[in-house]
Amino acid sequence: MIKSGREKIEDIIFDNDLENSNYHNKYFVRTGAKNQVFRKVNFSHTYFENCYFRNIQFNSCDFNGCKFNNCNFQGSTFIGSNFDYAIFEKTYIGSEILDNNCPSHNNLKLKFARTLRINYQSIGDAESVNKAIKIELEASKEHLHEAWNSKSTYYRTKYRGWNRIVMFFRWLYFKIQDFVWGNGESPLKLCRTGFYLWLIASLIDTIYFKDPNSLIDYWTSFKSIPSYFMGIKKPDVYSDWYLTLITMFRFIGFALFTSIIIKRFNRR
Repeated sequence: MIKSGREKIEDIIFDNDLENSNYHNKYFVRTGAKNQVFRKVNFSHTYFENCYFRNIQFNSCDFNGCKFNNCNFQGSTFIGSNFDYAIFEKTYIGSEILDNNCPSHNNLKLKFARTLRINYQSIGDAESVNKAIKIELEASKEHLHEAWNSKSTYYRTKYRGWNRIVMFFRWLYFKIQDFVWGNGESPLKLCRTGFYLWLIASLIDTIYFKDPNSLIDYWTSFKSIPSYFMGIKKPDVYSDWYLTLITMFRFIGFALFTSIIIKRFNRR
């Protein structure tokens, strides 16, 4: 076993700009700076704990593999900076980092958005949580698709044979959830799904239990389906299994809608 050789730097204030400096594999504790420019500084694999960097311009800095715990970066920008494999915990940092500093690879982008989502949840920043979730879901979709469909060397090496089939079904399941309710993030998609089911149920009711050649019957079925769905009416012509199916859709629909509401309130 070999010690990492990480040097601890604590209770230090940077009072001047930095350029082409090397702070690789350091451990910053209660370290800070204000209104300065850090250009091409190497912070890779450095831990930041209880640090304060206000209104700092981090230009083309390397934060690869860094961990930020209970830090404050209010007003700071990270132009061209690298955050591959970075981890954030209870850290105040602008959500603009999600727009400008996401890793280029989808699997790293997914992990980056996820750690920031958890971080924003811990400090109660609901708006940034929603932003991180959107990026996380998009990166997940692209990553799962490339895992079974990409011809790149990375994905062909990592996912072979049966693993590619497994990733296909994971991608398909993700796409179905995205269509039905936006993976728990879109009440509009859930309402759209409900409307499609409404139309399908109306067609079934007209074709099998009314006159399919009558436009009035289509309209009558369309108006009647909500009362059937809510259990207010139970037509005698419906079989028990069909009524059970409608009841199952009602319970699932209410459960999904309740889940979305609870998620939204939990972020506040």
